[in-house]
Order: sequence, then structure tokens, then C-alpha cells
Amino acid sequence: MNQESQVDEDFPLFRKCSKHPKALPSLSIATSSSSASLPAETSIEQVEKVTEDTSLAGTGSKDFATFGDLGLAEWAVQTCKELGMRKPTPVQAHCIPQILAGRDVLGLAQTGSGKTAAFALPILHRLSLDPYGIFALVITPTRELAYQLAEQFRALGSCLHLRCTVIVGGMDMLSQAQSLMKRPHVVISTPGRIKVLLDENPDIPPLFSNTKFLVLDEADRVLDVGFEEELRVIFQCLPKKRQTLLFSATITSDLQTLLKLSSNKAFFYEAYEGFKTVDTLKQQYIFIPKNVKDVYLFHVLSKMEDMGIRSVMIFVSTCRSCHLLSLLLEELDQEAAALHSLKSQNLRLAALHRFKSGQVPILLATDVASRGLDIPTVDLVINYDIPQFPRDYVHRVGRTARAGRGGLAISFVTQDDITLIQEIEADLGRQLEKFECKENKVLSDITKVYKARRVAAMKMTDDGFEEKVRERKKQKRKTMARKGLLNKRSNKRKRRSNTS
Repeated sequence: MNQESQVDEDFPLFRKCSKHPKALPSLSIATSSSSASLPAETSIEQVEKVTEDTSLAGTGSKDFATFGDLGLAEWAVQTCKELGMRKPTPVQAHCIPQILAGRDVLGLAQTGSGKTAAFALPILHRLSLDPYGIFALVITPTRELAYQLAEQFRALGSCLHLRCTVIVGGMDMLSQAQSLMKRPHVVISTPGRIKVLLDENPDIPPLFSNTKFLVLDEADRVLDVGFEEELRVIFQCLPKKRQTLLFSATITSDLQTLLKLSSNKAFFYEAYEGFKTVDTLKQQYIFIPKNVKDVYLFHVLSKMEDMGIRSVMIFVSTCRSCHLLSLLLEELDQEAAALHSLKSQNLRLAALHRFKSGQVPILLATDVASRGLDIPTVDLVINYDIPQFPRDYVHRVGRTARAGRGGLAISFVTQDDITLIQEIEADLGRQLEKFECKENKVLSDITKVYKARRVAAMKMTDDGFEEKVRERKKQKRKTMARKGLLNKRSNKRKRRSNTS
């Protein structure tokens, strides 16, 4: 489901070229639902598009068998070998040479396809030739993804003595400002925090005056209308003579619009076939009454060892549900970590570390953890709450069955979720299978689970969590009002009601 485009002609994303290239034949870009041709008067003709089914030979390039064939330095090739990266994935094989050639790139590829290395390797290659800071700025939508990207950059640039810093909310701003003043090679940030630092400290904007690369990871989320104000501030500090790299697993109208507005001959790689999950992922559902979801959850978790499940991610729709379930599982002697936006950043990082290191086998999370996180031991994803949009389902279940591995996704479907699950199945082009379990065996624990839930609810009242929820809602409404988003949301609702 595409959102309405919010990007206007003055949105300064792609760098501008002094010469305007000659018009080429118009190009059709595939959206999540169908192929839609963009208006003929746009500059989309300046975009070179390569799709997944376009062979490398057909683009004038040979079939790249190794990272050395892509034009990367020997140290980079050796690092890839040491990290177990034997052969470039399609998105890497297509995009790395284009980035090394100095072109702007939009790469669309399924989750788990190696997009991070597709932009990190050529950036580090160029950095090794002329090292200085701040060489690259990477913008990403979530704090957890920012820290993961930093880990990957440090691993790939280990022999360069890479200086990489993470700038996200929830951490001390003075320390972050000081780390930027040390001019790290790579800055990885969420949009909100870097905007605040740029606005409040006049010494920081000049640090980005010679930045060579701007990367938007999970670009569809970063370009959401809620971040437009932040992005404008960021772009004002960046030089026009830069490379802009956008990578995403989802095509949206904003990404299409930015391609139309680009004056640079951008390279567009597309391995996007709509909302698609990998063949190695087994997708199942349990149709259950809403009041026994916790009982079924406890039953599935108690079978993890028998099913050969090493670790599981459980996705819920709200911070309140995430916190309550963590207290519930604690009462049921199930070791679990919880990850949601009402936790401090230190606690969020600690929860993620405990899960990734294997200290706890269960991670409860809202959609802050649905994108980009790569944890090889995740064998099972449970949708405790069905997401509102099919794209969120795809991102959630993409946390397992990555890099050719197998995985299982189980969705808890109640009477209220039938329409949502039908939309997901329609977009996937397949039906979910039924997860087999004996109702009598599941419900034998109902008294135990209900008692634990009552205790968990009392604990949540005692720790003041509801007050945190109310305060967060108040802050969110203030922010949206300041950005003028409340009116846009209400106008969108009016348009929907008029068309229905």
C-alpha cells in the first residue's frame, strides 16, 4: 500500500549536475501493486534502470564471480573473505561498480539481500584512497538499525582503522557533539537527533561541508513525511557535489518522485517484485479467540526446544502490549528481553545485546525491530498482533530465513484480524498454512497463564507505565502539530471517507 507522495520539487536529495543530459525513452517503474508509468514530462529519462531479470551481460558488464571483479581494492576483497562473503549478491554486483564510478544509486532489493555491503564497501574503498572525516553520512530510521550498521561498517573497515560514530536519540547530546568534533570518517544517525545537533551547535554544520556520500538506508521509511523537516536541515549542510545512495526493500511514491526530480543520471537497480517473502520461510497461522492469545503464546514458546527453535522474535503493535507481555513471561519463568520506544536507549541496547548474544532466547518487540536487524539465530517470528499494512508483515517475517537459511513465521489471527490477514495473503500471492496444535493441550495451562497476566497487570500499574504512555502521546501530538502533520492526517482521513 503506497502512501501519497510528500516530496516536492525543492527537495534537495540528489546532487545537481551542471549539464542536462539528453532525454532518453521514458521508463516504467514497478510499484508494490502494479507497473505504473510516470508522467512523460518528468526527468525520469535520466535514470538508468536495471532489474533483477536483466542479466549483467545485458548491461555491458561481465558476470561478477568475486568481489575483486567489482573493482574493489585487494584489502576489501580480503576482508570479505575473512567475513565469509565469498561471492557478491546481485544487488552488490550491480550497485558497487556504479557507486565506484561516481553515480547516484537507488537500490531496491528484498530484505536480507546484502544491501548494507552494497553501499558500505564502495564507500570504504573510496575512503581508503583519500581518508578524511566526515566522509560519509548514513541516515537510517531506527536507533537499533543505526548501531547494527555501525557494527557492519567497522567489520568491513577493520583494517582501515575506521572511525565511525552513531548519533541517535536517547543518548547524551554533549558526548555526541564531542564525537562529531573529532571528525569521524562515517557518521550513522537517525534524522531527529542529527537535526537537533546541527540546529543547536554552529560548529557542527561546517564539519559536513566536504562529505562525499549521503546514504539513506531503509529509504522508504526515512523519506516518510514525518522526517521531511529533519532531512531539509541535513541537506542544507551537505555539499551539492556528493553522491547520494538510497537503499530500500520497498518502493514508494516518494522514491518514484525523487527519481523524477533527479538532475543527475542516477542508477536504479530493482530486484523488487512487490511484497515477497523468501521461499525458505514457512508461513503459518493460528486462528484463536482474542482472550486466549497469551495461552497460545505460552504453548508455542514451551515447544521451542522440541521444534528446534534457537531464538524467537515476537512482534506486538504497541509499547503497552510489549511491556505487559514481558512481565507476563517473567511470571511464567520464560526468559525474554523487551524492545520498544518507551525504554531508554541504554536499556534498548542492553535488551538487544542479551538477545543477540544468546543470553535470552526470546525478544519481544514493536516495529522498531522489524527492519534491517540481522540476527542469524532467529528461527521463528511470531506475529502476536497482525500489522496494519502488508509491508510491515513482510519486514517482520524477514527477520528469519535470511541468507538462504530456513525459518518459520506464525501469526495469531483473531476474528478482528481476518481482513488484515486477507490483505497480506493477497499481496503475498499465497495463503498461510494452518499451524497444527491440540486445543485441549493448549488450554490446559489457561489458569496458570491467566493468573500470571493478573500479576503482570498489577506490576505494570505499580511501575507507572501508563503514565509514560500518556506522556509520550502528548509529546507526539505536540511534535506533529509543530510540523503541521495533524492537519495533513485529518485531511487524508476526510479524503478516504469521501471516496468510501
